[in-house]
Amino acid sequence: MGTDFDLEVIERAFVEAAIDPTKWNGAMEVVSRATGCVGALLFDTESHLPGIPQTESMAGAVESYIKGGWIEHDVRYGVTPHLIRKGIATDLDLFSADQIARHPYYQEFLAPHRLRWCACVKMASSGILWSLSLQRSISQGPFSPAQLQTLATLSHRLGTASAMSRMLGFARVDSALEAFEMSQIAAIVFDARGYVVKLNASAESMMDGALGIVGSRLYSYDRNATNAFNRSLKQILVDGSSSAAAPVALPRPGLYPILAHVLGIKYAAFNPLAPGQAVAVLIDPEMRRTPGLAAIQACFSLSAAESKLAYRLASGQSLEEVAKACSISYETARNQLKAVFGKTGTHRQSELVALLSRLCRLPAKTVVGRF
Repeated sequence: MGTDFDLEVIERAFVEAAIDPTKWNGAMEVVSRATGCVGALLFDTESHLPGIPQTESMAGAVESYIKGGWIEHDVRYGVTPHLIRKGIATDLDLFSADQIARHPYYQEFLAPHRLRWCACVKMASSGILWSLSLQRSISQGPFSPAQLQTLATLSHRLGTASAMSRMLGFARVDSALEAFEMSQIAAIVFDARGYVVKLNASAESMMDGALGIVGSRLYSYDRNATNAFNRSLKQILVDGSSSAAAPVALPRPGLYPILAHVLGIKYAAFNPLAPGQAVAVLIDPEMRRTPGLAAIQACFSLSAAESKLAYRLASGQSLEEVAKACSISYETARNQLKAVFGKTGTHRQSELVALLSRLCRLPAKTVVGRF
C-alpha cells in the first residue's frame, strides 16, 4: 500500500463533524476509505465512553470488546506515552511481532474479527487526549514507516477541528445554562471526566460550604453523598446505562438536602469533543420558585399591576404584605386579585399560587437538547 493518504479529505470531514455532530460516524467512514483501513474509531484515552464514533465495519468487534470484557484489559492503552510524544503510535511500540502472534488480546479478541494491526493518531482537545484509531486486518500487515510519518502530520491538521468543536461546544453550554437559569433551574455541566465545566447563577448560590466545588469536582461535606454523586455521574459518563440516573441527596446541616439529578446530554449523534457531556440539575426543597413577571403577564393577559400582585403572591407574600409593598390600599389589592382570579380561572389564592408554580416546571430534556 502506498503512502498517499488523502489527509485533506479527512481534515474536511472532521471539521464538518465538529459543526454537525450527526456526521461523526460518517467522518470515520471517510477516514477508513482515505487510509485504506478496515475500519476507524475515535476514543478518549482516559475514559471508556459509550457511543464512540466508529465505522459500521467495527460494530462486531466493538460489541465483543465490551461484552467479552476486553474493554477492561485493552493493552493498547499502553501506547499513550508514545502517542503523546510522537503524535502517532502502533502495536509495535509495545510488542514485537512474535509477542503479538501469541498475545491473548490479539489472538482471542482481534483474530476472530480478522483484525490485528492498529495506528493511533493523537488528537488533543483541551487537556483531553483523543486517539483516532486506524484498524488493519491480519493480511494487510502493519503500517510502514513512511505511512506512519504521513499520519503523524495528520495529528497537527486535526487541531482545527478539535478547536472548532470545543468552541461550538462551549457556546452550547452557555446557551443551555442560560435556558436553565431563565427557568429558575440550578444546573451544573460536566465534561467527560466528571469535571465541572460551568454552572449557572442558581447553582452557584447553592455552593454554601456544605456543597461546593474543589479541584473542578462537585463535593458534599458528607463523604457518602459525594461518593454517591460520583457513582451517579459515572453511570452516565462511563457506563452509559441510562440517560438519567436516580436522584442523589446532598445533605445540609439544619436544612432539607439538595436533590441532584444527573442527566446525559443527548445529541442527534454523540459529539466526542464537546466540553459538556452531562448535566446535574439541583433541586432545593427549601426554595420557592416563582415565574417571572413577563411570563405571568403574557400567559394570562394581566395588566402590569395585576401581574405584579400575582408575582408577589406566588413569592409567598400575603395580600396585606402585597398591598403595603405596592403602596396601594388593601381594598385595591382585593379588587386586583378578583381580576386576576377571573383571568386565570381560579377562585382562591392557594389555587392561584399552585397554577403559577406550574409555569416554573420546564422538562429538563427540553433544555438539555440545546447543548
